[in-house]
Amino acid sequence: MSASCHSHGHDHGAAAAASPAYRRVLWAALVVNFAMFAIEIGAGVAAQSASLLADSLDFLGDGANYGISLFVLGMALQWRARASLLKAASMGAFGLWVAVTTVQHALAGTVPHAPVMGAVGALAFAANLGVAFLLYRWREGDSNMRSVWLCTRNDAIGNLAVLVAAAGVFGSGTGWPDYVVAAIMSGLALVSSVQVARQAFAELREPQVVGNLGPRNSGKPA
Repeated sequence: MSASCHSHGHDHGAAAAASPAYRRVLWAALVVNFAMFAIEIGAGVAAQSASLLADSLDFLGDGANYGISLFVLGMALQWRARASLLKAASMGAFGLWVAVTTVQHALAGTVPHAPVMGAVGALAFAANLGVAFLLYRWREGDSNMRSVWLCTRNDAIGNLAVLVAAAGVFGSGTGWPDYVVAAIMSGLALVSSVQVARQAFAELREPQVVGNLGPRNSGKPA
């Protein structure tokens, strides 16, 4: 699977770099993510919800990731791979932060405010579903494109899980549904971090850059 994905991914990454449509989608995703970060972090603090706080920080990290993707989009594959390593590290850090926060809430026995969780979770899910729909066409490619898609996919899954947690908190009167969802989001971020880093390292190990724009990458011996 990884072998068949590599050559296609390089060509697709180069095509995306030349596509004004892909750049517009990334800009839209960046704006949506920063706006939802501002909304969710306020709601997460007010509702005392670990899953909302986790989701808000995820929006912040993804907004920064989309910005990095825009910056390196037209660069050589190896530079895009280095940017992917930075994004993989941010996803991993996010996963660890969520894990620590979840444990703190569980030990304190915090019970979040379910109606706020539900309303904000529904808004976040709608926002990420729209971004995921826009990015679906570019879900395959180099590690940079792959990390963008994984971030968006994880967000949509996380938002849906927040809605489930809100229903669980409302029905049980305890914070455990919130803790469980936050823990799942933490694991999803850590797994995605490993996936992106593995592909980026594979691209960096290649003896020759393939599929980049411009003649400077052609004609070199392997």
